[in-house]
Formats: sequence, structure tokens, C-alpha cells
Amino acid sequence: MASSSTFSQSLKSNAPKMRSLSSPRNNPFHANLHFLFSMPATQLKTCIKSSSTAKYNEVVVDEEMDKIRRLQNGSDVRGVAVEGEKGRTVDLTPPAVEAIAESFGEWVINGLEKEGGRPVEADVKVSLGRDPRISGASLSVGVFAGLARAGCMVFDMGLATTPACFMSTLLPPFLYDASIMMTASHLPYTRNGLKFFTKKGGLTSPEVEEICDRAARKYANRLAKVSTMLPSPKRVDFMSSYAKHLRDIIKERVNHPLHFDTPLQGFQIIVNAGNGSGGFFTWDVLDKLGTDTFGSLNLTPDGMFPNHIPNPEDKIAMALTRAAVLENSADLGIVFDTDVDRSGVVDSAGNPINGDKLIALMAAIVLKEHPGTTIVTDARTSMALTRFITDRGGHHCLYRVGYRNVIDKGVQLNDQDGIETHLMMETSGHGALKENHFLDDGAYMVVKIIIEMVRMKLAGSSEGIGSLIKDLEEPLESIELRMNIISEPRHAKAKGAEAIETFRNYIQEGRLQGWELDSCGDCWVSEGCLVDSNDTPAAIDAHMYRAKVSDEENGEHGWVHIRQSIHNPNIAINMQSTVAGGCQSMTRVLREKFLIESGMDRVLDTTQVEKYATSGNV
Repeated sequence: MASSSTFSQSLKSNAPKMRSLSSPRNNPFHANLHFLFSMPATQLKTCIKSSSTAKYNEVVVDEEMDKIRRLQNGSDVRGVAVEGEKGRTVDLTPPAVEAIAESFGEWVINGLEKEGGRPVEADVKVSLGRDPRISGASLSVGVFAGLARAGCMVFDMGLATTPACFMSTLLPPFLYDASIMMTASHLPYTRNGLKFFTKKGGLTSPEVEEICDRAARKYANRLAKVSTMLPSPKRVDFMSSYAKHLRDIIKERVNHPLHFDTPLQGFQIIVNAGNGSGGFFTWDVLDKLGTDTFGSLNLTPDGMFPNHIPNPEDKIAMALTRAAVLENSADLGIVFDTDVDRSGVVDSAGNPINGDKLIALMAAIVLKEHPGTTIVTDARTSMALTRFITDRGGHHCLYRVGYRNVIDKGVQLNDQDGIETHLMMETSGHGALKENHFLDDGAYMVVKIIIEMVRMKLAGSSEGIGSLIKDLEEPLESIELRMNIISEPRHAKAKGAEAIETFRNYIQEGRLQGWELDSCGDCWVSEGCLVDSNDTPAAIDAHMYRAKVSDEENGEHGWVHIRQSIHNPNIAINMQSTVAGGCQSMTRVLREKFLIESGMDRVLDTTQVEKYATSGNV
């Protein structure tokens, strides 16, 4: 029997090649056009029929290719994998993920060949992990097949986390060349998706766009058939090594004077894994370090997510965790999202710490270790958070919404601008640290919090972790509204961009009195922070702007941030105000002076805006 590599390469070389339908050589319509008026009538009829068929086939191929391109979701791939969503058909299928995985495998191989300046001689190794979604097993078959067709050796990690997939490229003895995580984060059980990693980190949106373009051609050419008779992947247990990696960090950095190997003795910590992939943190990290984890919630993986959305922003998730912390007098509560690249916590007093509070907590910890460092966040954070950071000697760089945008900005500041930036966080709970390879790892972030909690107790403090942010002010009012884009899916992005740019133009032209585009001006950090118009988004990214709002009575009292969602065909509006009724007042201006006057109310479903403007409720 041939080796896996040889068999895969054979499949690859014998796969049908797709011809360009737009070239005269391959398109019968183009090739025969100049003969039409010199042919006998019978031949002319035959040629016209052939030309019509060719044009029909070209349209069909374009539609099939669009199916793959529409699966791109910024730097990820996401789609509907299971029937059950009203108005949505299944579009993330085994043939679709096979084409995408094959294209990713080829992209990885090409990248390694460019780096080495010669063909790759050894087998390229790629790992696959997944969360417990019910579509994971069937879609995994497609990923395995695609990677094998590309000529890669495939390693099946089984149930895993997104950060673990990346770390599988760095931790010995695994050291894979690349990895894929199959997850759709906090989205419903009907969804699934793919996240891509190399040793350099997560792929960017343009890189995923390139892979999807290549995959679209493969998908259309194969007529959605699944490959068979491919070599089986090798099963590996990476999560145990990843858990040991986290345990070792806690032991070494706490350096407990009495019990080095069990530094969490005497602490009780509640974990709410949301029935996702995060249960391992309880039994393979905390329990082995001496922690009492009695009272932990939803640890069993269940792809239907029966108890609540696995999301640290979810009110039910935080409320259940808070109740468990108070009932058990625990020192800390932890909430993970499905794939554990995000987290939130609850302190010993039952105070939920997520959003701005979580960023403030991490800023307080990081600024102790790296005084004066810059912290990058998305532009939905409060003015109070900026004061909190600067009061502690740090610098706050606000940037585009989207965790990949925020992390990439931190990388740019460190590597290109020479500005020390140790923390990058988004209000959604994505947090990346320079010391951890700029990886957004919810488990690693919790590890940092736990280490600080133990250090505080060893130093004689009787206060919980929440005491580090007791002086963080909260905005008086805060609201998020959504407007669905009224359009066919393929045109939604363009319509959304038009609405966002019209919003910017209205402010620049002075049509919204007291509203001013919020930018960093002469910011010392770098060009392109916050919503600076010099920072043109990539074509695949979402358009967004933030406006600061003032009036004669209150001065500057709030801001409005408006952006496209890259997950769904809608526009999100975030507002904060320091005066009572400020958010409702800003919503009225937005509705009357922008949406109605510009005619954008005919392009956008303004139901939520209308309701909040009139009643103050959503």
C-alpha cells in the first residue's frame, strides 16, 4: 500500500483541473461568436444552443463559487451546518469544508516552500480540533479529506479548544505546521465554522479570503462530491499536554513557599464551561493544583448547549455562575465560551467581571508587570476605562471592533512602531498578551487572574480579585441596538458599507449638530487608531465609525459607535452616555436627522431604533 503522502499526492495530481470559462479558448460562446454570421442556418441554430448552454453553465459555476465565498467571516469561516434555522439553509457541508481544507493545506505548503526557497521534502503536519457541536463529526470527515488531498499528514485532536489548536504548532513534541479549529464560538448549535493557524498565529482576513477563493473553484469543479478512500488521520491527545503547560505556568509563577505543586490549596473556584470544550480546565488544571471545584456548572460537553449560550457576555451564564459562587462562598467564578478563546469571571462578592471590567482587571495586572505599557482595545470601551488605564501609568489605544483587528494592531505597535504593547483586549472577552504569542486564550487569561489572586493572599490581603477595579467608574447609560439590512445576502455587505459611509458623511458635513467623528488626532501611538479615516478597512473587513456627542447643557456627554457586523447582515449601534436620558436622546437624533433624512430607513430595519427612541426600551 502506498504511503499517506504518496496516496494524497496522487489524488491531488489526478484531480480534475478547472478551466476558466471566461477565456475564448474554453468558453464555446466566446470561441464561436465570430463564426455566427458566416454559418448555414442549421449550424447557426446548433451554435446558439451551445452558446446558451455555456452561458447557463457559467452562471451555475459562479453561483456555486459564491456559496463558498459567502462562508468567509472575517478571519474565520462560518455557516449553517444543521437544519433548524428559520430562513437559513445548510451551507457549511462536508464537500464545502473539504474544498476549504484542501485549499488551506495547499496554502500552508506553498508558504513553507516560499520560506525555505525549495519544495517541502518532509510531510506537512496539520492538526484538527473541534468543539462538541453535533455537526462536528461529519464535517471533520470533510476536513480530513481535504487536507489529505493537499498532501498533508492529518492529526485528529478530538475535543479541543481554539487556543490549544494554535499551541499544538508550538509545544513539543507535537510542533505541527498548522492547525484548524472547528467551532462557531457562541453561535447556536446549528452553526459551525473553521479557524486557521500556523506557527505565526491566526490567519488574517485577506489570507482567509485567498483560501476561500481557491476553495470556491475546487468546490464548483467537483459538483459537491465528497472524496472517499482517503487515509485516516492519526488520533493524538494534545489537550493533556496543553493542560500541563497551563499548570506549570501557575506553579512556577506562584512559586508557593509551602506547596509548590499544589499552589491552589485552600481556594474554591467555580467553573461554568457552558457545555462547551472548557471542562478540561476543571479536572485537568484546577483539580490537579489542589483547588476545590465543587459547585462547578455545565462541564459535560453537549453540542446542543441545553443550559445557556456558552458566552461570557450572556446574562444567564453570568447569573448562574454568580449564584454558584455565592452559594458555595467560592473565591472565584469562571465563565468560558464554547471554544475557550474568551472568558469572564465573577469575584468572591458575586460581582460579574466582563466587558470593560475584565479589561480593567487585566490592565491592572499587566501594568504591575509592565509599567507604562500600551493597551489596545476596541472602540466600544468607555471613557472611564481610559482614565483607569492612564491613572495607572498606562496608555490606551482604541481601535477597530473585531478581536483580530485589535490583536493585529498590538502586533503592529510592537513590531513595526516600536511601542511596547503587552495587552490587547476586546469587550467581548477576547484577550491576548504579548507574553503568550499574541494569542487570544480565555484559559490563559484566567490563569493570569488566578496567579494574581494567590499572590494577593500570600501578601496578606483579605480582599478578592475584584478589589483591583473598585475605582473603575461605570457609564450611567449604555445600550446596543441592531438594524437588519434589507437586502439579498450577496448585496448586504455593500448596502451596509453604504449606510456606514453615509453616516460619516452626515457628520463631516455638519448635518448632525454636536456630533463629531472621534479620532485620535495627534495621538502619539500611530496612524489609524480608533476610527481614523486614514485607516481604510480591508475589503473583507467591516466599516465602522465612532462619534462623540456634545450639547450646550452637558458639554461632551457620550458617544455613538456604528458598525457592520461581519457575522450577520446587520448594523450594530453602541452608545454610552454620562447623563440621564442621553442614549435615548442620541437615538432620536440618529433616527430623525440621519436615518429618515438620508433615506437609510428604507435600506435598514429600524424597528429597535424606533422603539428605543420612543419608549427608552428595546
